[in-house]
Amino acid sequence: MHWYLDVLKKYVVFEGRARRTEYWVFGLISAIISLLLSILDNALSLGFLGSLYSLAVLLPSLGVSVRRLHDTNRSGWWLLIGLVPVIGWIVLLVFMLIDSDPQANEYGPNPKYGEM
Repeated sequence: MHWYLDVLKKYVVFEGRARRTEYWVFGLISAIISLLLSILDNALSLGFLGSLYSLAVLLPSLGVSVRRLHDTNRSGWWLLIGLVPVIGWIVLLVFMLIDSDPQANEYGPNPKYGEM
């Protein structure tokens, strides 16, 4: 759970690096919260809770995605490839799945060995 909260604490931080664990745990917990809010929306006929949550975590999601790309020694601008349907999504998925650049890079020290 601390991985999720750490991302929220770095609300609009686009500098530095984020480990795979930080990225994927944040994504998993966000998906679970979205699912629960969707069920609650349907049960109460509200229809806005899921959208409100998605809007609230938009910037932290972008921030952790950019930091994850930095961890693989890529610029955050690579997120724009996600605008290309299917192929762009696959490329981003591969980038998010590969291991960190083991040494310090231009974006900072490896968080596996330094910052934790």
